[in-house]
Amino acid sequence: MSIGAAARRIRAYGGRFLLLAALTMIVMLLISGMPRVVNWRTDQGLRTLLASQPAEKRDLTYTTSDPVFSAGNGTSLMDAFEADLPRKQAEMPPDVRRLVDQRWFTAETDPGRVGGPDLAAKNLLVDLGLRNMPGIAEAGTLTEGRWPDPGARADQPVQVALAAEVARKLNLRVGSRLTLARTPPAEGGAAYPPEMAEAIPDPVPISVVGVFEPREPADGIWQGLPPILRVVEPQKDGQPFIALGVVDRAAMDRLSDLGWGLRFGWRYRLVADGIDARDVPGLIDSFQRMGQRAQGFTFVQGLDLPLREFMAAVAAARTVLAVIATGVLATLAGLVVLATGLTVRRRRTEFTLLRARGGAATSGARRSLTESLLVVLPAAAFGWLLGNLAPGAPGNTAATALVAAILATLALPVATLAAPTGVAGRRDLIKLRPSARRITVEAGLLLLAGLAVVLLRRRGLILGEIDPLLVAVPVLLAVAAAVLAVRLYPWPLRLLSRLAARARGSVAFLGTARAGRAMVTTPLVVVVLAIATAAFCAVVAAGIETSRDGAASRQVPADALIRGERIAPETGAELERLPGVRAAAPVLQEAGERLASDAIGRDARLGEVNVLLVDGPAMARVVRESEVGVTVPAVLLAPGGQPGPLPAVVSPAVAADLAAAGLDRSAFVAVQGQRYEFRVAEQADSFPMLRAESGRFVILPWQSLPRRDTAAVPTGFLVAGDDLDVGELRGVGNEGQRRFQKGGTVTGGDPPREVEVRTWAETRRQLGEGSANGVLVFGFVAGAAGGTVLGLLAIAFVVLAGARARGQVLSRLRTLGLSRRQWRGLLLVELGPLVGVAVLTGALVGALLPLLLTPVLGLSTFTSGAPVRVAFEPRLVAAIVALGAVALGFAVAVEALNNRRLRLGEVLRLGEES
Repeated sequence: MSIGAAARRIRAYGGRFLLLAALTMIVMLLISGMPRVVNWRTDQGLRTLLASQPAEKRDLTYTTSDPVFSAGNGTSLMDAFEADLPRKQAEMPPDVRRLVDQRWFTAETDPGRVGGPDLAAKNLLVDLGLRNMPGIAEAGTLTEGRWPDPGARADQPVQVALAAEVARKLNLRVGSRLTLARTPPAEGGAAYPPEMAEAIPDPVPISVVGVFEPREPADGIWQGLPPILRVVEPQKDGQPFIALGVVDRAAMDRLSDLGWGLRFGWRYRLVADGIDARDVPGLIDSFQRMGQRAQGFTFVQGLDLPLREFMAAVAAARTVLAVIATGVLATLAGLVVLATGLTVRRRRTEFTLLRARGGAATSGARRSLTESLLVVLPAAAFGWLLGNLAPGAPGNTAATALVAAILATLALPVATLAAPTGVAGRRDLIKLRPSARRITVEAGLLLLAGLAVVLLRRRGLILGEIDPLLVAVPVLLAVAAAVLAVRLYPWPLRLLSRLAARARGSVAFLGTARAGRAMVTTPLVVVVLAIATAAFCAVVAAGIETSRDGAASRQVPADALIRGERIAPETGAELERLPGVRAAAPVLQEAGERLASDAIGRDARLGEVNVLLVDGPAMARVVRESEVGVTVPAVLLAPGGQPGPLPAVVSPAVAADLAAAGLDRSAFVAVQGQRYEFRVAEQADSFPMLRAESGRFVILPWQSLPRRDTAAVPTGFLVAGDDLDVGELRGVGNEGQRRFQKGGTVTGGDPPREVEVRTWAETRRQLGEGSANGVLVFGFVAGAAGGTVLGLLAIAFVVLAGARARGQVLSRLRTLGLSRRQWRGLLLVELGPLVGVAVLTGALVGALLPLLLTPVLGLSTFTSGAPVRVAFEPRLVAAIVALGAVALGFAVAVEALNNRRLRLGEVLRLGEES
């Protein structure tokens, strides 16, 4: 075959070859570029996840398991153990070692009981530990005094520097004199080895010589545990404050010689920018090996869990993306088939003439192969190179790209071989009936699609792997639905055509008659596949968003949730007086309570439960004002003053235990020291404000509590309002805590910790910013947009498939006096059912696919563990109607442009097959 002759033919049919080249280029672009973009978004999500983690979670920490005591031979423990800092890093696996950004060495004593005049003045019980931190002089700024002197004499007190916050909290200053004694084991201190049980060191005199503040509080040197910049407050009455002071190396060796055990730590911070998603599995394995090899040391790392959660989310996202990509690529493959079919149909006379002049049966195919090599292969190479320009690591798609390029190149010659070369008759004058072979194939396709769905649901899948059955099910269902629609939709149209024949006017009759005889199976299948892909993306995305809303509402069932210790009850009224606040409701939560069988408190031996008290009517009002998707159970709305046990909502596990013990009608639970009788009135798998994994809880109605000498005190408040100021809410909550503490019979000496304020909007935002969420959003947007665009392109093929026959009919009818307005009406009536059926069938398949596939896709990783429920979405119906209207308008526009190009007035003069 002559290359020049092939080039001239390509030029003569340039539009069709350009379309085929563009489709091939897009296919190769997606195959090479999409994995890169997905990997890029995945790496971005991983780095965002690591950057959002507290800095301490990126630390790898080795600590000595037990105190180390001096051997008494004059060897410095500090020198010996500090030398392990670079050695331990050198022993790390290479993938971990290259991520180390900073490292710190610490040596410290166990906290010992300190006493002194300044502590006694405030009646403070304090345990003080001493820590040496190389580099602290560069990281801190002295506000008073000086740093400990390493040249101090051994007979002088140990010199200590304290953080400014620690000194203020403990009433200490430069010049304060303290005495440090070893805390006896019975009081919670670490026990000594048996051989040194009687060698408890003598008290050590201490002198505070300096007070410092950090230059940069976020510097990693300050983030070791226990913290050195603040005091650890006691959790219960009678427990001491715990603090740390800074000493020099010589003081640590001196303390070691005096019999004090030292604990050593080596901390390494990993940089978040030096990692990508491909390194994560190996990194997790390296962490496990490091923990196994840490003989004699305690190894702690905080990245294992978030990295595992990230990999689970990425695996689920990649599984969903595989379904979307398969739908898009299958649609493109169908468009390539349609493009080659149009090209071959347009050149049918050429191939027939070639055979009539003595050409072999493969002559047309060889000619098409030459043309395809000149057009498709360069387009495929250009698409592959263009896709490789996308950011991100390349995927293993070379083999897939090669197969796709070969198939695209062979599509045109294969279509030429399959095309009939005889003279076609008037297809619009005969009644086409499907052959028995075709009916058998279509019935087998329907059975295969149903069987594939059953098998997939029964065996499940492994997330993250490209499962052939998973990616085949959506395509099979779409094709089966399209075939079913092709067989069913002509029947009502033929009935309408008979009814229209009895009415006046020819537009409705001719339009329905032609629509009922249309046979466009392949274009319709492609349209259904494209629209199904877009609808699947839209439905699953809407389901995930709805489930995230529900998850946020279960965590924060109001516009804001304030949690603290005990907050004065009148705080609710103060909250309602804040700007924007419409309602507030008290809540009380206590964990680890035991169920009792009687009012005396006899343990029912049924395990611990979480107890939550809610004011039912007030909570219902807050929920209503906040417009969150939460329903307060009716049993919690009952008015107070009812006799008998309180109606309670309990978890199924607690209900089963109570029923087995015969206590479901009367059981007791303690709340803030008061015991209340309750009965099981309703069961619930979960309840707002409780953890998702909390399987044992009892919910009581606050408004129904019997009067007691000591009333229940809220531990939090639900708040409804607009434009809430978190700072104001926190301030009112903190003031409520302080007021309750100071207003009681026994007042504490130190203010409680600040309340926690969580807003629904912030909780919802955090749920939507998961590590792999960017990958999923990209897949949904690309799938929905690509499916819609390809669907419209497929509709153009549907129109072009019958454009020649419609052009001839319209040409005759225009000759007989059909007006331009009637002509447009005829186009709408003829194309409307076809386009409508294609769009509606694709939308139905796309809406049903999530119902079939969601249980096996693992989408709960994107909703904080909440199951994704796909429900009816009114916006989807509106989108389908809008898409149908756009598709119909697009079809009519394509038909009009095609008729203008064909010049309908010349069609009859040129002949049937012009």
